[in-house]
Parts: sequence; C-alpha cells; structure tokens
Amino acid sequence: MVNSILKTGVLAIALIGSAAGIAYADSITFSTGNVGIGYNDGYWDRNHAWHQWARDADRDAYRREKNAEYHEWRHDRDKDMGWHERHY
Repeated sequence: MVNSILKTGVLAIALIGSAAGIAYADSITFSTGNVGIGYNDGYWDRNHAWHQWARDADRDAYRREKNAEYHEWRHDRDKDMGWHERHY
C-alpha cells in the first residue's frame, strides 16, 4: 500500500514537472534582432555563435525582415563557414 502511494506521488511530481517544462518552452520567443547572418540550415548570431533554426517559422520571420542577410544555402558551403564581419 505504501509502495503504491509512493509510486503515485512520484508519477504526479513527474507529470507536473513535464507540464511546467512544456509551458516554459512555449514561452521562449525568437528574436530576429539577434540574427547576424541567416542560412537555410541556421544562423550566426551577432556574437558569432552558430544556431540551428528551432522552427521553420523563425527562419521565415527572419527572411521577411528588412535588411536581413539571408542565403538560401547551407552555411558550410563557404570556406569561412558563412561567417563574415558585419557592421550593424
């Protein structure tokens, strides 16, 4: 009996934790202002860190931005991995 109550409690805590994680993940938003150079497989941010697009919608939002530097090829096509200095 105690064993089954303990298992039920652990399961309830696990479910609550996963629900909170999902709610947190949905609250994270993408900012096109942090993208320096975009490619179809991801983007360089303004601090020269590489990121894959989390969602196609993020890539599409950046492509629609005024003055966006977006290239419709993979970043590793170029010898410099697609990074070059930009002056923002």
